[in-house]
Amino acid sequence: MCGICGRYNFCKGDNVDLSEIKAMAERLHHRGPDEEGFYKYKNLGLGHKRLIIIDPEAGKQPMISFDKNFIIIFNGEIYNYFELRQELITKGYKFKTNSDTEVLLNLYIEYKEDCLIKINGMYAFTIFDQKEDMLFSARDRLGLKPFYYYYDKMKFIFASEIKAILAANIGKVEINNDALQDYFTFQFILGEKTFFKNIKTLQPGHYMIIKEQKMQIKKYWDIKYIIDTYHTEDYFVDKLLMLVEDSLRIRLRSDVPVGAHLSGGLDSSTVTVLAANLLSDSLRTFTGAFSEGKDYDETKYAKLVSEFVGTEYFQIKPTVNDFINYFEDIIYYMDEPTAGPGVFPQFFVSKLASKNVKVVLGGQGGDEIFGGYIRYLIAYFEQCIKGAIYQTNEEGNFVVDIKSIISNLPYIRNYEPLIKKFWSNGLFGPMSHRYFNLIQRIDDIKEIINPEVFSKDYNVFENYLQVFEKSESHSYFNKMTYFDLKAFLPSLLQVEDRTSMANSVESRLPLLDYRIIELLASIPPTIKYKGGEPKYIFKRAIRNLIPKEILHRKDKKGFPVPMHIWYQNDLKDYINRLLINGELVKREIINKNYMNNLLTKEQKYGRKIWGLLSLEVFFRNLKRMK
Repeated sequence: MCGICGRYNFCKGDNVDLSEIKAMAERLHHRGPDEEGFYKYKNLGLGHKRLIIIDPEAGKQPMISFDKNFIIIFNGEIYNYFELRQELITKGYKFKTNSDTEVLLNLYIEYKEDCLIKINGMYAFTIFDQKEDMLFSARDRLGLKPFYYYYDKMKFIFASEIKAILAANIGKVEINNDALQDYFTFQFILGEKTFFKNIKTLQPGHYMIIKEQKMQIKKYWDIKYIIDTYHTEDYFVDKLLMLVEDSLRIRLRSDVPVGAHLSGGLDSSTVTVLAANLLSDSLRTFTGAFSEGKDYDETKYAKLVSEFVGTEYFQIKPTVNDFINYFEDIIYYMDEPTAGPGVFPQFFVSKLASKNVKVVLGGQGGDEIFGGYIRYLIAYFEQCIKGAIYQTNEEGNFVVDIKSIISNLPYIRNYEPLIKKFWSNGLFGPMSHRYFNLIQRIDDIKEIINPEVFSKDYNVFENYLQVFEKSESHSYFNKMTYFDLKAFLPSLLQVEDRTSMANSVESRLPLLDYRIIELLASIPPTIKYKGGEPKYIFKRAIRNLIPKEILHRKDKKGFPVPMHIWYQNDLKDYINRLLINGELVKREIINKNYMNNLLTKEQKYGRKIWGLLSLEVFFRNLKRMK
């Protein structure tokens, strides 16, 4: 795992200043503290910061091909590099290292952009073709590794993190108000936008070619819902388990120790159990919790799994003082505010892991691909009622199942306010509107936002709709999970990447193997989410692997943080100091008169204050990022 950066000036006589590339790379030091390398060729400069995982001695970057025509800088891991290496050897390629970087470089030389469909991994990389005077850059299918860029008529600048681009000379930096609207609506950003005008992200599953001052971006992968009605449920269950096991197997390839995040939920428990069974040495596991009560402490489940497979168990409980001391640094590492308060404990669990291993496995992505969120269940219930009233059973719609509703009541008991709010307006409306109402957060803070912040030329719902309807599936379940994979998951992966890289540890996510997602896209929704059972197909696949207490849990909450408790006590002065006369007020983004009421209205697991606090600190960090 590494950090990459570079600059490509389009004017032939405009040579790159290598000191600028080094300044950019220094902003990425946390991503690769073990080694650095640079390459300069006239109007091109490349920088690389390396976290050594595979082939410690010979994997240095930038790496140059045998014929000297191709140069690569690469951030990520190619999990099937061994198999690809053997394939290339049969084609006559010779290797001087055992690194996946050299495999990727030769794979591109052989297949050009078609190399991407052969790769199983997480990656963001750039290859310079000296003969063609061309840059080729690509990002993995789901966007596990970041790639940001700035492009104008004079230059192309890119990096693993925005702060490295800001270290280059790109002129005046302005805030993107369209991104701000997305953030206020969802607490994440849609599409290629960032919080900065003219700085964009290369979207997952896309590649980019820069040649003769022109940029060309193409999509090479997407989720296709071609439903397999031939095979049985048992077939899909067996195939899913096989893929999950193989995904774990290839993600254990490493020349340094590997550990695992363990929360005690289905996803992390499955990853932990399979990894422990595959490793010859004892697996180290890392768990986080809080001391504010049982609602914020699931360590009994994590310990149960640890004892079940005999892992070496490590635990950390961050405090409110840790929040005060580290929060601004965490938002700095994040580049942009996104997702929720889970970034705070995740940072500390990664810090704990980094003291013991260099690679850590996680269960991220399971809720999005298998259907684990409460919002899917609420949408399912609505469709059940709609079907019962109108006697409809349209393709992809759910049919009423009273038994499943009763069995899943424990899931929704803590979400009564959400259900009341959701069903109080627009019941049985179009699926696209109903799901938007489930995920949007703007209603909670609309009264304190200055309406002039919102551009009349940008419509959040229309941009949301472009993603929601793009799956071309009739299934409500598929549309919801597609949107979350394409729009919501990238924000979680940003958290995963930044919290791990801030602590110089590599995070690997076995459940997000593209083969698993393609299999799930072929399974009928009535099997994947059978009877309204969250993660039904996944539970069937792992039912004989993990402890029954984990399999049948009805109280999993994710990684809740006791923010509303802290707001009323230890954090009250801290929040007032930041928000009452802060950047959001000075920039006339929020109305100061409504701020005092906000502190007293925050609900359990609420994210209103979190969203504003993150945004405030982001603006305060701008000087530090430039």
